[in-house]
Amino acid sequence: MAVCKLLISFGVAALSVCCQANAQTRDGSSAQKPAEIVPDAQFNAALPPIDPAINAPLTPIDQTPMPVDRQPATDPGLSQPLPPIASFDVTTPPPSTAAAAADKPALVRYSVAVDGLKLIDLEGRFRSLSALAKGDGKAANGAVIAARAREDEALAVRLMKSEGYYDGSATSNVAPDPKNPDRVTAVVTAVPGSRYKLRDITITGAATQPPGLAREALQLKAGDDIVAAAIEGAEAGVSLRLPQQGYPFVVVGQRDILLDDRLPVGDYTLPVDAGPRSSFGTIATTGKTAFDAHHVEVLSRFKPGQLYDSRRVEDLREAMVATGLLASVAVEPVKTGRTNADGTGIVDLLVRQQAGPAKTLAGSAGYGTGEGFKLQGSFTHRNLLPPEGALVADVIAGTQQQGAGVTFRRSNAGKRDRTVQLTLRGEHDNFDAYEATTATLSGRISRDSTPIWQKRWTYAYGFELIATNEKRADPTRLQDDGTYFIAALPGQIGYDRSDNILNPTKGFRLLARVSPEFSQRANAGGGTNTYVRAQIDGSVYYPVANSLVLAGRARFGTITGASRDAIAPSRRLYAGGGGSVRGYGYQELGPRDADNNPIGGRGLTEFAVEARYRFGDYGIVPFFDAGQVTSSTMPSFSGLRYGAGIGGRLYTNFGPLRVDVATPIARRAGESKITLYISIGQAF
Repeated sequence: MAVCKLLISFGVAALSVCCQANAQTRDGSSAQKPAEIVPDAQFNAALPPIDPAINAPLTPIDQTPMPVDRQPATDPGLSQPLPPIASFDVTTPPPSTAAAAADKPALVRYSVAVDGLKLIDLEGRFRSLSALAKGDGKAANGAVIAARAREDEALAVRLMKSEGYYDGSATSNVAPDPKNPDRVTAVVTAVPGSRYKLRDITITGAATQPPGLAREALQLKAGDDIVAAAIEGAEAGVSLRLPQQGYPFVVVGQRDILLDDRLPVGDYTLPVDAGPRSSFGTIATTGKTAFDAHHVEVLSRFKPGQLYDSRRVEDLREAMVATGLLASVAVEPVKTGRTNADGTGIVDLLVRQQAGPAKTLAGSAGYGTGEGFKLQGSFTHRNLLPPEGALVADVIAGTQQQGAGVTFRRSNAGKRDRTVQLTLRGEHDNFDAYEATTATLSGRISRDSTPIWQKRWTYAYGFELIATNEKRADPTRLQDDGTYFIAALPGQIGYDRSDNILNPTKGFRLLARVSPEFSQRANAGGGTNTYVRAQIDGSVYYPVANSLVLAGRARFGTITGASRDAIAPSRRLYAGGGGSVRGYGYQELGPRDADNNPIGGRGLTEFAVEARYRFGDYGIVPFFDAGQVTSSTMPSFSGLRYGAGIGGRLYTNFGPLRVDVATPIARRAGESKITLYISIGQAF
């Protein structure tokens, strides 16, 4: 106790003594207890007495007198009102240019050199991923450059291994540039070593039927370079091909490649669990449905009991997307645990639907010489009467055409790709060739291509009931005036080997149309006539280069069975316009009346050739067209008229926007010097 008090009273000196005493004790030199320096009684008696006033309350601070010489002086400004806040200048002073320059770190500039990768065709890939290259030749200091170089060493090794150079190594060096003392050079040196090749290839797992499906689908062979992309692509082929051969639940395991650096080669092993061989069962659907499971079966191209094929499942999914009624759709196989008589498992399909908006407003605008401006709008309810029963109302407002119509259309009507539609419309046309007010009731059964679902073979057949009141401006052609009642049975068949419906770049198309018609003219002097209208179209597309496509078109038409004047003007053949012979107005070519207006004919010949040059989203299209209409029934190559021009294209995700400007060659009186056509899609 006395020692502790000594420490408190005498500080460092006592600490020294105490440490010494303790040290003596620890040394064992003296085991006796040290004598007390000051006895406790003497120490306590020496303490001063405590003043009793120490426990009295303190005097309040505001009552404590302060000497005069220590009282603070009063500042008069403290009693003044504060200035308005609007009078303060809150503009941040501009930074000092000298200070900013002093704070800006000096950059170290460098160049990059790569050795050893060009010989194995990896330098381009290396530079596209290089940390040094991404630094754009600038760094804060040399340490940053060195760190980037070390990162690029690892990159070079990874790239070499991905191409089969498993013994490859890389080093880097950063040194001053001897030609430029203000720069440094970062050199990455790669040593690829030998390239490894496959030796033994083994597939493990249960046997398939027929045997060897997985090995056949792998498409790797001994002697192939061990390239990562090729190996992964081959394994993806197994996951793709086996579901096409009746194995919907195949699982491809983790590969194992055992390298032998003495040769150098690698032995490849891949575990494949093919799962049960299966056949199609039933179809069920769930979610926010646009149509039921029965209609899904109509869209499918397989039957229950047929061997499972993932290509047919994907075809079903694409067909459902093509309806335009679904925001999303997924089709997945489901194990049932049941087995067919042939031993294959039964797999049901679960279709998950998410119906999208069924109503659409659409519009388009165009202009053509001889046709004038034309605006078209439509409203469509694509699923008014499920499944896929659509109601379409459309209207045309133009300077020379006005009309409206309503159509009921059922898509995939009882059969995949079959469309049935019924249309009622009224229209007024005022062209140079004729003026007609027409009412039409028509029905059609067809298999058509769409921008989403382009088909190789298409067809259409149906009927038309037409009542049309037609008249001409030429008083010498009054025999053409009158009301015609026409019944027609139009049909067509097409074959399409082009690669795109709106913007073809290769392939060809053929289309043949025929329409037997019965005509009754109601006014005096009229009569009945029966005739056949027929037309053949063909087009071809040849890619000369990635950005240049040559396109050509030919068309021949004929009307047989009645004289030209016995046929209603609106049912005759005409040529000229944006979809015909450019350089001439709509329906402008062919025989003319006394007022120099076209009167149509019974024979049609047309040709066109284009050079479609595309750069980015834009294109330039020079073209040359030829054509003529004759009074005889047979198309003729004599008397052809020619037009030439140039067009511009703006390519969008729904097709090209087309603007064509053309002029007639050997222009005649009454023909326009310049014709203009604006529309969506290529001319043919």
